[in-house]
Amino acid sequence: MLPTHHAALTRSALAALSTLVLLAASPCEAATTATITPAEASLTLLTEAAGPRIEPTVYGHFVEHLGTGVYGGLWVGPQSRIPNTRGWRNDVLGALRRLKVPVIRWPGGCFADDYDWRDGIGAPSRRPVRLNKVWGNVPDDNRVGTHEFMDLAEQLGTEVYIAGNMGSMPPRAMAQWLEYMTSDSPSALANERRRNGRDKPWKVRYFGVGNESWGCGGHMRPEYAADLHRQYATFLRAPVVRVASGDGEGNERVTEVMMQMARDDMDAISLHHYTVPGPWEQKGLATGFDRQRWAKTLQEVTTGLEEHVAKTIAIMNRHDPAGRVALYVDEWGMWHDQEPGSNPGFLYQQNTLRDAMVGALTFNVFHRHTDRVKMANLAQMVNVLQALVLTDGPRMLLTPTYHLFDLYLPFQGATPLKLTLQSPRYTEGDISLPAVDVTAARAADGSTHLALVNLDPTRPASVRTGLQQAATGRVLTAPAMDSHNTFDRPGHVQPAPYAAHPGPQGLTLDLPPRSIVVVRLATP
Repeated sequence: MLPTHHAALTRSALAALSTLVLLAASPCEAATTATITPAEASLTLLTEAAGPRIEPTVYGHFVEHLGTGVYGGLWVGPQSRIPNTRGWRNDVLGALRRLKVPVIRWPGGCFADDYDWRDGIGAPSRRPVRLNKVWGNVPDDNRVGTHEFMDLAEQLGTEVYIAGNMGSMPPRAMAQWLEYMTSDSPSALANERRRNGRDKPWKVRYFGVGNESWGCGGHMRPEYAADLHRQYATFLRAPVVRVASGDGEGNERVTEVMMQMARDDMDAISLHHYTVPGPWEQKGLATGFDRQRWAKTLQEVTTGLEEHVAKTIAIMNRHDPAGRVALYVDEWGMWHDQEPGSNPGFLYQQNTLRDAMVGALTFNVFHRHTDRVKMANLAQMVNVLQALVLTDGPRMLLTPTYHLFDLYLPFQGATPLKLTLQSPRYTEGDISLPAVDVTAARAADGSTHLALVNLDPTRPASVRTGLQQAATGRVLTAPAMDSHNTFDRPGHVQPAPYAAHPGPQGLTLDLPPRSIVVVRLATP
C-alpha cells in the first residue's frame, strides 16, 4: 500500500518523474535510477518575521527598446492583424495580467541614455526616425513613446518606473519630461500633453536619474556621477522616488561614493547583476550545456548574487544607518549568447528550466534582504534576455521563467519568515552548493507559503519539516536541464499539481531532481 504523502503527486509518481528526468539527462544512469537515495534535508519553520514585507515591486519588469522586445513582442500597431488593443498585443498582455505586474521600467537601459523624450510625443506620423545606436543600429520610428507606454501601463494596471537620460541630455530636459507627464497645471508642457490627447496627468512614482553611469550612461567616474546626480535630481520637483545609478560591475567604490556624496539627493540606488554562466566572451547558449555549466550557473546566484547584494547593503548601512535609501536591483537575469542566426544586437535567447532555477534562487536571495531590497526588475519582459514571453509573428509562448513568476505570486506583499535549513551538499567537480534552498513567507491573509528549490539535477531530495499541516501547490521541473518550450511544443515545460500530507514524523516534502516546489500550508 502506498503512503498517502501526496495526492496530486504520490511518492511513486515523484519517483517516476525523477526517473524520467534522469533518463533524459543521462541515459547511462537509467539502470541505477531506482536505487538513488534522496538527499535528506531538515527544515524548521518559525513564526517570527525575518524582515519587512516582500514588496510587490520585487517582482518588477523591464522593457527596453531593444530587438523585438517592444516592436513585435509587445507592440504590433493598431492596424495589425494580430489582435491588439490600441496597438498592444492582446495575447501577451493577457498573459502578463495573470502575473499582476507591479512595475515596469522603461525605455531602458542603455537605450535611455540616448533617448530624447520629445521624439516620442505628438502625431505618430510626424515623429522622427532615429537609429538605435546601442542595440543593432536599427531604425526606430518612435511609434511607441510616452503616451503609448503609459497606455500599456494602464492596460496592465502597473506602476511606471521612468529611466531618465542623464547621459546625453541636460537636466532641464529631464525635468520637462517629468512635468509633461505629471503636471495638472495650466503650464505650456501640461497643455502640450493635453493637445496630444491626454488631459489627466499620469502618475509617475519612480524616476531613474540616469542609467549605468559607469558604462553606457557616460563612462563617468563615481565622483563625477555623484555630482551630476545631485544636479539633475535637484530639478525633479515632482514627488517621485529618485533612483540613483549604482554599481553594475562588482565595483563597490561606485556604491561607496554615490552613498557618501549623494545619498541626501536620492531615495533609492540601483544595482545591476546579470548571471553569466562563464567568461563574458564565452557565455554559451541557453541550451546544450553540461552539468558543470549548470552548477557554475547556480553558484553565480547562491554565491555571486548573494555576496553582491550583501556587500552593497553593508556599504549602504554605513552611510545610511536609518535605512532611508532603498536598493533597487533594477536589472537582473540570465545573459547567454544570442541564438544562432539572430541579430547579435537583439539579445534574443532561449529560456530553459535552468533560467527558472536561477530566477527562483534570485527571488530567495531578495527575500533574505527585504530591509533594503524594495524593487527588482527582470531583464527583460519579452523576446530579450531572460524573457517571460517569446513571440514569432502571431505566435506566442510562455517560458519557464514566466511559470516561475506565476508560482511565486503568493510572495508579493508577504512577510518573510525565519527558518533554519540543514541541507546536504550538491557537488559537481570543484563546485559544492547546498542541495536545497528554501524561502517562506506569511501572506496578508495569514496563509503560509514555502518555495523549495532542489539544485541537484540528478538526485531527488526529501525535506523533513516536522509540521503537522498538509501542503498543496505546484512543482516545476522537466525531463532535461535545458528543457524549454518551443512554438511547436509550447507546453513542454509547465507546472504540475503537487500535494503532501503529514505522516507519523510530520510533513515531508519530496522534491524531484532540478525542481521548484511552491506550496501553501493548510491552516492548523
